[in-house]
Amino acid sequence: MNTAKLWKKGILLLMLILLAFAPFTSLEKSQPVNASTETTQDQSLAEKLTSILTNNSLNGTTTGVSVRKADTGELLYSFYGDHRLHPASNMKILTTVAALKKLGPDYQFSTEVLTDGRVRGNVLQGNLYLKGKGDPTLLKEDLDQMAAKLKSLGIKQINGNLIGDDSWYDDVRLSQDLNWSDEPFYTGAQVSALTLSPNEDYDAGTIIVDVLPGKSVGDKPIVTLTPQTEYVEIVNKAETVKKDHSKTISIEREHGSNRIFITGAIPLEGSSSRSWVSIWEPTGYAVDVFKKSLEENNITIIGRGRATVGKAPANATLLTERKSMPLHELLIPFMKLSNNGHGETLAKEMGRAVYDEGSWDEGLRVMKEVLGNYGVNTSTLLLRDGSGMSHKNLIPSNELSQLLFAIQTEDWYPAFEKSLPVAGNAERLVGGTLRSRMLNTAAANNVLAKTGSLTGVSSLSGYVTTKDGHKLAFSIIVNNYLGASSTITKIEDQIAIALAEHELE
Repeated sequence: MNTAKLWKKGILLLMLILLAFAPFTSLEKSQPVNASTETTQDQSLAEKLTSILTNNSLNGTTTGVSVRKADTGELLYSFYGDHRLHPASNMKILTTVAALKKLGPDYQFSTEVLTDGRVRGNVLQGNLYLKGKGDPTLLKEDLDQMAAKLKSLGIKQINGNLIGDDSWYDDVRLSQDLNWSDEPFYTGAQVSALTLSPNEDYDAGTIIVDVLPGKSVGDKPIVTLTPQTEYVEIVNKAETVKKDHSKTISIEREHGSNRIFITGAIPLEGSSSRSWVSIWEPTGYAVDVFKKSLEENNITIIGRGRATVGKAPANATLLTERKSMPLHELLIPFMKLSNNGHGETLAKEMGRAVYDEGSWDEGLRVMKEVLGNYGVNTSTLLLRDGSGMSHKNLIPSNELSQLLFAIQTEDWYPAFEKSLPVAGNAERLVGGTLRSRMLNTAAANNVLAKTGSLTGVSSLSGYVTTKDGHKLAFSIIVNNYLGASSTITKIEDQIAIALAEHELE
């Protein structure tokens, strides 16, 4: 009898224990599938996307996926959508939105030429100032035009200094989290209010270095610079080798200087090697190239005058200026080609425009304020730069999709949408970083989205139209993956294609 009672008590106790733990067991199993329990999800869509996310390549990663109806903002699917993740270049979405909101789509940067002296005869008696106000699109040909304008004013000589003024921004050249290994290359170029781009990709603060084979085996390769300047020093340690030899050319700038080392071998009659190399202190680079433009227009510096860096007095006289393309045009190379320098320049410009300080701190302050106005939960964000190069930026995919939904009512929204890369579109400044992805699928020329890539990080966020005509806003962020990035981008593409092929009704 006592034994039977004990069994009954034991069974009852076991049932109570199982009931107590049942909710936790259920949550643990269901959470990866439905990270959001507050919305009713389309089960068919959830099944499709969750099946893709079971890919073994995502084991050990932290992955966030968020999908919303673009017309209502309703959250259709969330897979760890509230987890804070590193967005990589999806950070440029936040920068673009804030810039369009605070600066406006027609905003232009400017570069000024001023003097504190007077023109007497054909001599400028005083200093000539080249003052930069952040323009990342300034080219050698623009400096040529400004020099030609001075010539048209009758100036042939400058009895004073040629001074570059970069005081529009602070003197902090690199964002606080930039990896030292990125610093010599165009992806980590220094930010200055006075800078120069080598071509119409507008990688400000860089120079193009081309290495071609010499005329004979054993000769040093031929090195050319675009634009030509003495601001950098080429240290050519490379060699021209026989035709059947492999090419092993390396082009890299020494940290803390503008010495660019060319090493390795280049085959006789072989293809050239090209690299965009960042400049150490780009203000002086712009001044040096402008000096050449003056000389090419037969304008010379006389006496003890020299090219240097300083600040124009407040009462300096404006001689000529150059306006950049409007912001909505600049967004094309910025977003399509994922130009890091533009992101950092826009961050500083927003700080200057709103709080009269061209710094990262003030620029990021502006960005955070703007995001809050679109229903983004700014308490769950960490903003560290304008480009996404930082591994400390943090944003949940649900907040990114919320931002993409909320901005659609803005007058400038068409400019934002136009800036996004278009999947499978071969034209470089249309397809951008998505031009070779999702080819010959329902997503081709349908998905409009910003890509992002850092070591261990990949992201894709934007818009897609479903098979039955519903526009969706989505965000995919993958962190902490190992192996080939192409494996992860294929998973992103599978998700985007599944959305394009889906029917909501």
